[in-house]
Parts: sequence; structure tokens; C-alpha cells
Amino acid sequence: MQMAVILLAAGASQRMGASNKLLLPFGGQTLLGATLSQLEAADVGEILVVVGHEAALVSEALQGRRCQIVENPHYRQGLTSSIQAGIAQAAPAAGYMICLADMPLIPAAVYRLLAGALACALVTDPACIVQPVFEGRRGHPVLFSAAYRQALLDLDTPDGARPVVQAHVQHLLTVQVSTDAVLLDADTPEGYAALVERAAANYKT
Repeated sequence: MQMAVILLAAGASQRMGASNKLLLPFGGQTLLGATLSQLEAADVGEILVVVGHEAALVSEALQGRRCQIVENPHYRQGLTSSIQAGIAQAAPAAGYMICLADMPLIPAAVYRLLAGALACALVTDPACIVQPVFEGRRGHPVLFSAAYRQALLDLDTPDGARPVVQAHVQHLLTVQVSTDAVLLDADTPEGYAALVERAAANYKT
């Protein structure tokens, strides 16, 4: 089953200060590059990277990678606009995996697990939504059946697809995962430092 993987990399990362967090070093590459590497390894479908803030710099960092770059000129309007830009450019797919670019510790195996869960769920529920859960807390990425394409494109709230999940919670399948990586992002300097520390510890073990 082919999915459209929408990797959101357009935000201004204002809480990180002057730095574009996605271009910060991480494990021998950039934060964005490390996240993309896991998605490339997962090989669950076409990857569309939505850029906006410092689009030229971010696009340059993606040269040679297995992805399609989608520029969102409206990225200042919020996360929803980037989701919509990615979906609008995606080829027909069975579903959409909405990923955050600042979550580099999510391993390829988790992306494959979630894509497989969506494929299985689609057999009995063409309108299924899949979300990972670690110790009772819902994380990312969130996967939507293609049945939600228009609902996602019609969203008029700025902060992402949560309203679609809330409106169709009867179709939500939560998948238990064994890593808290689905909860960990780099929204702040402290968050970034914690991710770097965790990655270094993982490398040593």
C-alpha cells in the first residue's frame, strides 16, 4: 500500500531563537536530515517535504535526498497550511502520514508499524485514522485514510489536523509503541539538547 508521507518542515521555529532548528547538527547530519533518513529507510511511500521559512536554505539541505520538495508560501498561517500544501501536491495514495521534521529519534520500524496498521485497518474501515501511543500518551505521526483528503484540505484552523481526529474519533486506531520517540520533538533549545543527548546515549549502547 502506497502512502503519501507529508514531512512538515516549513515553520519558523521561533522558540529556538535565531537558529533554524531543522538545520542544526544531529548525528552527523541535520535535524531534518536525520528525520528524513528514518522515513527513507521506512520506505512506506512518496515523501513530500513541505518547506516555507528559509525555504531556499532548507531545500538546499535536501538536495540528493529521496523526496519531493513542496514550497508553502502561506507557512506563516500555521501548521495546517503546510499539511494542505503537501496533500494538494501528493499523488493519489491510500493514506497520508503527517510527520513532524523535528522528531529525529522515531525509528524507521515505527513508521513501518504504523503504515502497516493503517493498511490492515483500511480493510474493515475505509475511514480509519492511526496514531501511536506510548504509555497512554498520543504522539506523532498521525496517519489518515485518503477518505479525509477533502476534510484536511478544508480545515480552517491553523494548528494542525487535531480537529479532524476529534470529529472522527470513532475511527481512531491507537497503536502501542515501545519508544517515547513519538513524543519527543525539538521545539525549544532544551528539547533539542535532550534529543542530542539521547541520540548520543543510543549510539554508545
